[in-house]
Amino acid sequence: MPKTKEPKETEVVIDVETTGLDYTREKIIEFAGVKLVNGKIKEKFETLVNPHQHIRKSSQAIHGISEEDLEGAPEEEEIYPKIFEFIGDAPIVAHNAIFDFSFLNKVSKRLYNKPLENNYIDTQMMFKEVYPQFESCGLDCLVSVFRASNKKRHRAMGDAYALAQCYPKLKALYYQKYNWQLSQIEHVEYLFERYLRLQSAINTMQSEIQDLKSIFKIYFERGGKEIRSNSGELLTYNHKKTFTYDFAQIKETLDEIGALTKACKLNNAFIDRLVAGSGISDEVKDKIKSARIEINENKSFSIVKPDKNNK
Repeated sequence: MPKTKEPKETEVVIDVETTGLDYTREKIIEFAGVKLVNGKIKEKFETLVNPHQHIRKSSQAIHGISEEDLEGAPEEEEIYPKIFEFIGDAPIVAHNAIFDFSFLNKVSKRLYNKPLENNYIDTQMMFKEVYPQFESCGLDCLVSVFRASNKKRHRAMGDAYALAQCYPKLKALYYQKYNWQLSQIEHVEYLFERYLRLQSAINTMQSEIQDLKSIFKIYFERGGKEIRSNSGELLTYNHKKTFTYDFAQIKETLDEIGALTKACKLNNAFIDRLVAGSGISDEVKDKIKSARIEINENKSFSIVKPDKNNK
């Protein structure tokens, strides 16, 4: 019997560099795409794009592309038909894909009055699922795990090509786990009960750990010496004083010595609520949006406890 041909699966791994990180205001200045057919690299496409727009210093510090570098670059009207032709209707693969997709979708709406209809695949989400033990889920960590080369980090083709090398391996591992997860869905009610039992056990253990910490603290405060376990861990005791500061008084000083950003951690959730609300003007909202440095997409479930009063 003649061999049946393997169906072609085409995916396009992309990366974009931009004037800034707010897709509603900023523009793409570099695009790179790597076409995969059944997991094999078949074609590459890269280009600069002249946005006729200022590049924010924070973004330029990352990718190193200046406005002078773009003076002879193709105009948007000239290059985007080629970019979208290269992508076609294939799924778009990117690390933190919502960022790249949002910029391309904005371009499609602005130039062609239609949204981008391609599906997108987020390798950052896949990497988190396959390797939940890693604190970092950035491209550098992914490239390190899969031992791919990335000689031009933070340039579009360097990042896209590195991701294209990693993606087929990551995809295989992700779907191995995903298929196992699918096989468990028929037991989801039992698994939910099991989840609640585990969560209860964790809460109990955390309470017990806190109790033990309190005992250790009393032990040391009563003059106890260091304790070494049979496996070599050493239990020691340290104490230090901490202070509360009047931020208004020290803000200028911190700024002068370049320590303001390190000393103050921004409450991003609060800022998001502020921008989404109606308590500030559109002008202020625009100023805040212009300071965005990253976009992420988070998906999660929540558990609603029963209302004991209605039982």
